Amino acid sequence: MITSTSNPQVKDLQMLLKKGKARNSRDVFLAEGVKMYLEAPKERIRKIYISESLYRERGEELLKGREAEVLSDRVYAAVSDTRTPQGILCVLEQYHYVLEDMLGAEHPHLLILEDLQDPGNLGTIMRTAEGAGVHGLILNRGCVDLYNPKTIRSTMGSIYRMPFLYTDILAELLPVLREKGIRTYAAHLQGKRDYDQEDYHTGCAFFIGNEGNGLSEELSRLADVWIRIPMQGKLESLNAAIAASILMYEVCRQRR
Repeated sequence: MITSTSNPQVKDLQMLLKKGKARNSRDVFLAEGVKMYLEAPKERIRKIYISESLYRERGEELLKGREAEVLSDRVYAAVSDTRTPQGILCVLEQYHYVLEDMLGAEHPHLLILEDLQDPGNLGTIMRTAEGAGVHGLILNRGCVDLYNPKTIRSTMGSIYRMPFLYTDILAELLPVLREKGIRTYAAHLQGKRDYDQEDYHTGCAFFIGNEGNGLSEELSRLADVWIRIPMQGKLESLNAAIAASILMYEVCRQRR
């Protein structure tokens, strides 16, 4: 059992928890919690860490013969990203997708994300995307790291199943999407038609922009269609994850 926060493994976990560069250089990410552990693909798990108390209570049930490093509860708390640690975390291999992984469906349904900054928003979007049948997320480098522990937690396991791709310049991928018959939509204050007046039975992709500033004008101009989400009161826009959810589930509704 590891009982000191000075242990090299503990220091390593703390670095992976806080630094994206460290995660990327090692090609790993951390997933914490019983649900995230149980849903993790076994072939991607590199290491399992479990708190002393959880090991005593459910260790045999959870591990099922797999090796794990036991940490004292005090030490486990030092490597946890939550206020109330669930007592188990694992180090997993990162995912690496290409655009073709998202275009295999007959009518691809995609999200294109620009400069999202909130880990919870991004995680919620990924989780909702899985539920709505989206085939993949495309993000620019200005977006928050999907492997940020807060983002991972917000995905509730969808990180294991939803294809995603970071790209330097979103505009460079748009011609490829058009060649595949994918129509692009930007939610915009100057949109002429409500979002539910469009036909999404063929390939479609929605642009979702930064929480504070929305989509850049440059990317907005590249969309095939501007749509609007009707607003009452004095609101001009919705939370990015809420807006994305409305659009994704309209596609889901139309395709049922």
